[in-house]
Amino acid sequence: MTNPGLNPSRRDFLQTGAAAGLALGALPFGAGAAEDKGPTGIPMRPFGKTGEKVTLLGVGGFHAAVPEEPASLRMIQRAVDEGITFFDNAWDYMDGLAEERMGKALAEGNRRDKIFLMTKCCGRTAKDAQSNLEDSLRRLRTDHLDLWQFHEINYDNDPDWIFAAGGALEFALKAKEQGKVRHIGFTGHKHPEIHLKMLGKPYDWVSVQMPLNVMDGHYRSFQRQVLPVLNQRGIAAIGMKSLGGRGGIVKDAKVPVDEALRYVFSLPIATLVCGIDSENVLDQNLKIVRELQPMTREEMAAVEAKYLPIAGDGRHELFKSAQNFDGEVHRKQHGFQA
Repeated sequence: MTNPGLNPSRRDFLQTGAAAGLALGALPFGAGAAEDKGPTGIPMRPFGKTGEKVTLLGVGGFHAAVPEEPASLRMIQRAVDEGITFFDNAWDYMDGLAEERMGKALAEGNRRDKIFLMTKCCGRTAKDAQSNLEDSLRRLRTDHLDLWQFHEINYDNDPDWIFAAGGALEFALKAKEQGKVRHIGFTGHKHPEIHLKMLGKPYDWVSVQMPLNVMDGHYRSFQRQVLPVLNQRGIAAIGMKSLGGRGGIVKDAKVPVDEALRYVFSLPIATLVCGIDSENVLDQNLKIVRELQPMTREEMAAVEAKYLPIAGDGRHELFKSAQNFDGEVHRKQHGFQA
């Protein structure tokens, strides 16, 4: 299949780029660098090569739907009003409830027009991808997505499945031509080599979402293996699981929230999707990002060294190795019991 955005030398570039990433790791954003800030004081970062900027702090769609509906709607609306522009979601979150809640909240006061809205596609075939998109647009009460990402590229055969004849990318490209989707990316939390395989496929991705946290550098590291490739290619890097997924890094490893977030905010990423399930957490994260002074390389190295003794075996990043962190839809796709 011929895809728009194909670069004939892309595979050669990826081979050398991945090797460079392994050797160099990811440089920090830069302490002392003047962050471009939005009108409410939240740092703004370029979103890859799109020419757009988004807030460094993003809102995760799953956690935003966890409170009861009135609190959920109020929190999402407050996040927009506080100046956050990047909003995350996925077709399968809470069986569609997460998208419905976000759509209802954004519809009031024309808030949809003030943000960069992303949701994720779980389908691996063109037919399933089309069904996912129709559902997502209806639930989110919008006629287009700013970003549509293939969700949970966690299994070795996911890239081949999506790129096969009749695969999900085939429909995604049509949706982009029709204006229903502005940009296309992918996500995953399992292994950096699967991300690199997806990056080696013949498509110019706009974004890639991956786990980034104070322990990632020591175990199946996306920061060291994937992030440098994204930076070299001008692909927007979206961080997630900065607290370890289900809060393990903070609850179990006792890493202070401000240290955990500041570390990831200091990386060369476009935005960090955070699980915000209350207005108290929203206030906490807003304070941290508004007062951000990016760490120096030396400060980051000190943080990494501090947690090395409990990071190298992946005990606080079980989403990289344990199947029960994979979504039910994707486990069923691959024939595993949900």
